[in-house]
Amino acid sequence: MAEITISPLKEGLPFGRRVGGVTLAATADADIRAQLKELFVAHGVIVFEGMEACDALQVAVSNVFGPLKEHPVKNLSRVDADAYPGVVKIHSPGGSGGLVSIGSTQLSHWLPWHFDHAYNDELNYAGVLRATQIVPEGGLTGFCDGVALYNGFPKDLLARIEDKTIIYTLNVQYETMRFGKPEDFAVLSSKPVPPGFEEEARRMPRALHPAVWTRDTGEKVLHVSPWMCEGIVGMENAEGDALLEEVCQTVNRLSRELSYWHQWSPSDMVVWDNTRVLHAVTGHDPALDRTMQRTTIKGDYGLGRFENNAAGGAILSETTV
Repeated sequence: MAEITISPLKEGLPFGRRVGGVTLAATADADIRAQLKELFVAHGVIVFEGMEACDALQVAVSNVFGPLKEHPVKNLSRVDADAYPGVVKIHSPGGSGGLVSIGSTQLSHWLPWHFDHAYNDELNYAGVLRATQIVPEGGLTGFCDGVALYNGFPKDLLARIEDKTIIYTLNVQYETMRFGKPEDFAVLSSKPVPPGFEEEARRMPRALHPAVWTRDTGEKVLHVSPWMCEGIVGMENAEGDALLEEVCQTVNRLSRELSYWHQWSPSDMVVWDNTRVLHAVTGHDPALDRTMQRTTIKGDYGLGRFENNAAGGAILSETTV
Protein backbone atom coordinates (compact mmCIF):
# COMPACT_ATOMS: atom_id res chain seq x y z
CA MET A 1 0.00 0.00 0.00
CA ALA A 2 1.19 3.51 -0.79
CA GLU A 3 2.06 5.64 2.23
CA ILE A 4 1.11 9.24 2.88
CA THR A 5 2.14 11.70 5.57
CA ILE A 6 -0.36 13.63 7.68
CA SER A 7 0.28 16.67 9.89
CA PRO A 8 -1.69 19.62 11.35
CA LEU A 9 -2.48 22.45 8.98
CA LYS A 10 -1.33 25.09 11.46
CA GLU A 11 -0.42 24.86 15.13
CA GLY A 12 -3.44 25.58 17.33
CA LEU A 13 -5.94 25.69 14.44
CA PRO A 14 -9.07 23.57 15.12
CA PHE A 15 -9.45 22.39 11.51
CA GLY A 16 -7.43 21.27 8.49
CA ARG A 17 -4.63 18.80 7.75
CA ARG A 18 -1.51 18.71 5.52
CA VAL A 19 -0.95 15.59 3.43
CA GLY A 20 2.16 14.56 1.53
CA GLY A 21 3.04 11.65 -0.72
CA VAL A 22 -0.13 11.55 -2.83
CA THR A 23 0.59 10.40 -6.39
CA LEU A 24 -1.62 9.39 -9.29
CA ALA A 25 -1.19 5.75 -8.25
CA ALA A 26 -2.10 6.57 -4.64
CA THR A 27 -5.44 8.03 -5.72
CA ALA A 28 -6.40 4.58 -7.01
CA ASP A 29 -5.53 2.85 -3.71
CA ALA A 30 -8.78 2.04 -1.86
CA ASP A 31 -7.21 2.36 1.59
CA ILE A 32 -5.66 5.75 0.77
CA ARG A 33 -8.93 7.00 -0.69
CA ALA A 34 -10.83 5.96 2.44
CA GLN A 35 -8.22 7.59 4.67
CA LEU A 36 -8.39 10.87 2.73
CA LYS A 37 -12.19 10.95 2.82
CA GLU A 38 -12.18 10.32 6.56
CA LEU A 39 -9.65 13.13 7.10
CA PHE A 40 -11.74 15.49 5.01
CA VAL A 41 -14.99 14.85 6.87
CA ALA A 42 -13.22 15.38 10.19
CA HIS A 43 -11.10 18.42 9.31
CA GLY A 44 -12.77 20.28 6.41
CA VAL A 45 -9.58 21.34 4.58
CA ILE A 46 -6.67 19.31 3.20
CA VAL A 47 -3.51 20.91 1.79
CA PHE A 48 -1.72 18.44 -0.46
CA GLU A 49 2.01 19.14 -0.74
CA GLY A 50 4.73 17.85 -3.07
CA MET A 51 2.27 17.05 -5.86
CA GLU A 52 3.01 16.57 -9.54
CA ALA A 53 1.69 19.68 -11.31
CA CYS A 54 -0.71 18.20 -13.87
CA ASP A 55 -4.39 18.27 -14.76
CA ALA A 56 -4.74 14.48 -14.55
CA LEU A 57 -3.70 14.44 -10.90
CA GLN A 58 -6.06 17.28 -10.03
CA VAL A 59 -8.96 15.35 -11.55
CA ALA A 60 -7.89 12.13 -9.83
CA VAL A 61 -7.62 13.81 -6.42
CA SER A 62 -10.99 15.49 -6.96
CA ASN A 63 -12.64 12.15 -7.73
CA VAL A 64 -11.51 10.81 -4.36
CA PHE A 65 -14.03 13.13 -2.70
CA GLY A 66 -16.89 12.72 -5.16
CA PRO A 67 -17.87 13.05 -8.81
CA LEU A 68 -17.04 16.29 -10.58
CA LYS A 69 -19.69 18.90 -11.29
CA GLU A 70 -19.54 21.44 -14.08
CA HIS A 71 -19.50 25.02 -12.83
CA PRO A 72 -23.01 26.50 -13.14
CA VAL A 73 -21.72 29.62 -14.96
CA LYS A 74 -21.12 28.58 -18.56
CA ASN A 75 -18.98 31.58 -19.49
CA LEU A 76 -16.06 30.68 -17.21
CA SER A 77 -13.02 29.41 -19.13
CA ARG A 78 -12.44 25.64 -19.23
CA VAL A 79 -8.97 24.09 -19.37
CA ASP A 80 -9.89 21.29 -21.79
CA ALA A 81 -13.54 20.31 -21.71
CA ASP A 82 -12.94 17.08 -23.65
CA ALA A 83 -9.83 15.74 -21.90
CA TYR A 84 -10.54 17.15 -18.43
CA PRO A 85 -14.24 17.95 -18.01
CA GLY A 86 -14.98 20.08 -14.98
CA VAL A 87 -11.58 21.79 -14.73
CA VAL A 88 -12.11 25.57 -14.72
CA LYS A 89 -9.34 28.10 -15.44
CA ILE A 90 -9.40 31.30 -13.36
CA HIS A 91 -7.01 33.74 -15.04
CA SER A 92 -6.39 37.19 -13.55
CA PRO A 93 -4.31 39.10 -16.10
CA GLY A 94 -2.34 42.15 -15.03
CA GLY A 95 -4.12 45.43 -15.71
CA SER A 96 -7.47 43.72 -16.31
CA GLY A 97 -9.46 45.55 -13.63
CA GLY A 98 -11.04 44.30 -10.46
CA LEU A 99 -8.95 46.80 -8.53
CA VAL A 100 -9.57 47.82 -4.92
CA SER A 101 -7.67 49.61 -2.21
CA ILE A 102 -7.63 48.59 1.44
CA GLY A 103 -5.91 51.34 3.37
CA SER A 104 -3.03 52.48 1.19
CA THR A 105 -2.60 49.13 -0.61
CA GLN A 106 -3.93 48.62 -4.12
CA LEU A 107 -4.97 45.04 -4.88
CA SER A 108 -6.13 43.22 -7.97
CA HIS A 109 -8.69 40.40 -7.81
CA TRP A 110 -9.27 40.55 -4.06
CA LEU A 111 -12.13 38.37 -2.80
CA PRO A 112 -13.94 38.62 0.57
CA TRP A 113 -14.98 35.65 2.69
CA HIS A 114 -17.57 33.52 0.90
CA PHE A 115 -18.80 30.05 0.07
CA ASP A 116 -19.16 28.98 -3.55
CA HIS A 117 -22.51 28.90 -5.34
CA ALA A 118 -24.30 30.85 -2.60
CA TYR A 119 -26.47 32.21 -5.44
CA ASN A 120 -27.70 28.67 -6.23
CA ASP A 121 -30.20 26.50 -4.38
CA GLU A 122 -27.73 23.61 -4.44
CA LEU A 123 -24.25 24.02 -2.97
CA ASN A 124 -21.35 21.99 -4.29
CA TYR A 125 -19.81 19.69 -1.67
CA ALA A 126 -16.22 20.76 -2.19
CA GLY A 127 -13.70 22.62 -4.33
CA VAL A 128 -10.18 21.63 -5.37
CA LEU A 129 -7.75 24.40 -6.25
CA ARG A 130 -4.18 24.60 -7.55
CA ALA A 131 -2.00 27.40 -8.89
CA THR A 132 -0.52 27.33 -12.39
CA GLN A 133 0.79 30.91 -12.45
CA ILE A 134 1.93 32.37 -9.13
CA VAL A 135 2.61 35.96 -8.08
CA PRO A 136 5.74 36.56 -5.96
CA GLU A 137 3.80 38.36 -3.24
CA GLY A 138 0.13 38.24 -2.22
CA GLY A 139 -2.40 36.05 -4.01
CA LEU A 140 -2.93 33.98 -0.85
CA THR A 141 -6.12 31.94 -0.44
CA GLY A 142 -7.66 31.94 3.03
CA PHE A 143 -9.85 29.29 4.66
CA CYS A 144 -12.03 29.77 7.74
CA ASP A 145 -14.01 26.93 9.30
CA GLY A 146 -17.69 27.51 10.06
CA VAL A 147 -17.62 25.07 13.00
CA ALA A 148 -14.86 27.13 14.61
CA LEU A 149 -16.76 30.33 13.80
CA TYR A 150 -19.91 28.99 15.46
CA ASN A 151 -18.01 27.98 18.58
CA GLY A 152 -16.22 31.33 18.77
CA PHE A 153 -19.15 33.61 17.91
CA PRO A 154 -20.47 35.99 20.59
CA LYS A 155 -23.42 34.17 22.20
CA ASP A 156 -25.78 37.13 22.10
CA LEU A 157 -25.15 37.70 18.38
CA LEU A 158 -25.41 33.99 17.67
CA ALA A 159 -28.83 33.89 19.32
CA ARG A 160 -30.02 36.70 17.04
CA ILE A 161 -28.82 35.09 13.78
CA GLU A 162 -29.03 31.35 14.42
CA ASP A 163 -32.59 30.84 13.16
CA LYS A 164 -32.32 33.29 10.25
CA THR A 165 -32.22 32.59 6.52
CA ILE A 166 -29.88 34.65 4.34
CA ILE A 167 -30.67 35.91 0.83
CA TYR A 168 -28.00 35.65 -1.90
CA THR A 169 -27.71 36.78 -5.53
CA LEU A 170 -25.12 36.27 -8.27
CA ASN A 171 -23.53 39.66 -7.70
CA VAL A 172 -19.75 39.71 -8.15
CA GLN A 173 -19.13 43.45 -8.39
CA TYR A 174 -17.36 45.16 -5.51
CA GLU A 175 -19.38 48.35 -5.96
CA THR A 176 -22.63 46.61 -5.05
CA MET A 177 -21.27 44.44 -2.22
CA ARG A 178 -23.59 45.32 0.67
CA PHE A 179 -22.14 43.71 3.78
CA GLY A 180 -18.80 42.99 5.42
CA LYS A 181 -16.57 45.45 3.58
CA PRO A 182 -13.16 45.95 5.21
CA GLU A 183 -12.25 49.25 6.83
CA ASP A 184 -10.72 51.84 4.46
CA PHE A 185 -12.08 49.91 1.46
CA ALA A 186 -12.50 51.60 -1.92
CA VAL A 187 -13.25 50.32 -5.43
CA LEU A 188 -10.87 51.66 -8.07
CA SER A 189 -12.10 49.65 -11.07
CA SER A 190 -14.86 47.09 -11.64
CA LYS A 191 -14.28 43.36 -11.57
CA PRO A 192 -14.10 42.01 -15.16
CA VAL A 193 -16.80 39.49 -16.11
CA PRO A 194 -17.22 37.31 -19.22
CA PRO A 195 -19.61 38.43 -21.99
CA GLY A 196 -23.20 37.63 -21.14
CA PHE A 197 -22.46 37.09 -17.45
CA GLU A 198 -24.54 40.00 -16.12
CA GLU A 199 -27.53 39.03 -18.26
CA GLU A 200 -27.27 35.48 -16.93
CA ALA A 201 -27.10 36.79 -13.36
CA ARG A 202 -30.24 38.92 -13.81
CA ARG A 203 -32.20 35.87 -14.94
CA MET A 204 -31.53 33.96 -11.75
CA PRO A 205 -33.93 34.07 -8.78
CA ARG A 206 -32.60 34.87 -5.32
CA ALA A 207 -31.23 31.93 -3.35
CA LEU A 208 -31.90 31.27 0.33
CA HIS A 209 -29.56 29.50 2.76
CA PRO A 210 -29.66 29.11 6.57
CA ALA A 211 -27.18 31.18 8.59
CA VAL A 212 -26.51 28.12 10.78
CA TRP A 213 -26.91 24.43 10.01
CA THR A 214 -26.09 21.16 11.81
CA ARG A 215 -23.75 18.51 10.38
CA ASP A 216 -24.39 14.77 10.68
CA THR A 217 -21.69 14.82 13.37
CA GLY A 218 -23.91 17.09 15.49
CA GLU A 219 -21.56 20.06 15.04
CA LYS A 220 -23.19 23.38 14.21
CA VAL A 221 -21.81 25.51 11.36
CA LEU A 222 -21.97 29.31 11.10
CA HIS A 223 -22.24 29.61 7.32
CA VAL A 224 -22.76 33.20 6.22
CA SER A 225 -21.08 34.51 3.08
CA PRO A 226 -20.41 38.28 3.21
CA TRP A 227 -19.92 38.23 -0.55
CA MET A 228 -23.21 38.07 -2.50
CA CYS A 229 -25.49 38.26 0.55
CA GLU A 230 -28.40 40.66 0.09
CA GLY A 231 -30.37 40.52 3.32
CA ILE A 232 -32.28 38.37 5.80
CA VAL A 233 -35.59 36.73 4.93
CA GLY A 234 -38.42 38.63 6.65
CA MET A 235 -36.00 41.40 7.74
CA GLU A 236 -35.22 43.34 4.57
CA ASN A 237 -35.15 46.57 6.51
CA ALA A 238 -32.73 48.71 8.50
CA GLU A 239 -32.85 46.36 11.50
CA GLY A 240 -32.10 43.29 9.42
CA ASP A 241 -29.35 45.04 7.48
CA ALA A 242 -27.70 46.17 10.70
CA LEU A 243 -27.81 42.61 12.06
CA LEU A 244 -26.33 41.12 8.89
CA GLU A 245 -23.58 43.75 8.81
CA GLU A 246 -22.70 42.96 12.44
CA VAL A 247 -22.54 39.24 11.63
CA CYS A 248 -20.34 39.78 8.57
CA GLN A 249 -17.97 42.11 10.42
CA THR A 250 -17.76 39.58 13.25
CA VAL A 251 -16.80 36.92 10.71
CA ASN A 252 -14.07 39.28 9.46
CA ARG A 253 -12.82 39.88 13.01
CA LEU A 254 -12.85 36.25 14.16
CA SER A 255 -11.19 35.08 10.96
CA ARG A 256 -7.99 36.85 12.03
CA GLU A 257 -7.52 34.09 14.60
CA LEU A 258 -9.51 31.23 13.07
CA SER A 259 -8.23 31.21 9.49
CA TYR A 260 -5.42 29.63 7.49
CA TRP A 261 -3.84 31.56 4.58
CA HIS A 262 -2.14 29.46 1.93
CA GLN A 263 0.96 30.72 0.11
CA TRP A 264 0.85 28.87 -3.19
CA SER A 265 3.49 26.63 -4.74
CA PRO A 266 3.03 24.80 -8.10
CA SER A 267 3.25 21.49 -6.20
CA ASP A 268 0.31 22.31 -3.89
CA MET A 269 -3.36 21.43 -4.16
CA VAL A 270 -6.11 22.31 -1.67
CA VAL A 271 -9.55 20.75 -1.15
CA TRP A 272 -12.12 22.38 1.14
CA ASP A 273 -15.65 21.52 2.27
CA ASN A 274 -17.81 24.23 0.71
CA THR A 275 -20.77 23.48 2.99
CA ARG A 276 -18.64 24.21 6.05
CA VAL A 277 -15.62 26.38 5.15
CA LEU A 278 -15.48 29.98 3.92
CA HIS A 279 -12.61 31.07 1.68
CA ALA A 280 -11.14 34.39 0.53
CA VAL A 281 -8.26 35.80 -1.55
CA THR A 282 -5.86 38.55 -0.47
CA GLY A 283 -5.45 40.02 -3.94
CA HIS A 284 -2.10 40.92 -5.49
CA ASP A 285 -0.07 43.51 -7.40
CA PRO A 286 -2.37 44.85 -10.15
CA ALA A 287 0.41 44.64 -12.77
CA LEU A 288 0.89 40.87 -12.42
CA ASP A 289 -0.83 37.81 -13.85
CA ARG A 290 -2.18 35.02 -11.65
CA THR A 291 -3.83 31.80 -12.83
CA MET A 292 -5.60 29.11 -10.80
CA GLN A 293 -7.35 25.90 -11.80
CA ARG A 294 -10.25 24.47 -9.85
CA THR A 295 -12.62 21.58 -9.92
CA THR A 296 -16.01 21.39 -8.26
CA ILE A 297 -17.25 18.30 -6.39
CA LYS A 298 -20.91 17.33 -6.58
CA GLY A 299 -23.00 17.07 -3.46
CA ASP A 300 -25.37 19.16 -1.42
CA TYR A 301 -26.41 19.66 2.17
CA GLY A 302 -30.03 19.91 1.06
CA LEU A 303 -30.99 23.14 2.87
CA GLY A 304 -30.85 25.76 0.11
CA ARG A 305 -33.77 26.87 -2.03
CA PHE A 306 -34.80 29.57 -4.45
CA GLU A 307 -37.10 32.35 -3.33
CA ASN A 308 -40.79 31.63 -3.89
CA ASN A 309 -39.84 28.15 -5.12
CA ALA A 310 -38.70 29.69 -8.41
CA ALA A 311 -37.58 27.39 -11.20
CA GLY A 312 -33.95 28.34 -10.85
CA GLY A 313 -32.80 24.82 -11.52
CA ALA A 314 -34.03 25.10 -15.09
CA ILE A 315 -32.03 28.30 -15.54
CA LEU A 316 -28.89 26.69 -14.17
CA SER A 317 -29.31 23.59 -16.30
CA GLU A 318 -29.23 25.81 -19.37
CA THR A 319 -25.92 27.33 -18.28
CA THR A 320 -24.02 24.08 -17.71
CA VAL A 321 -21.71 22.66 -20.37
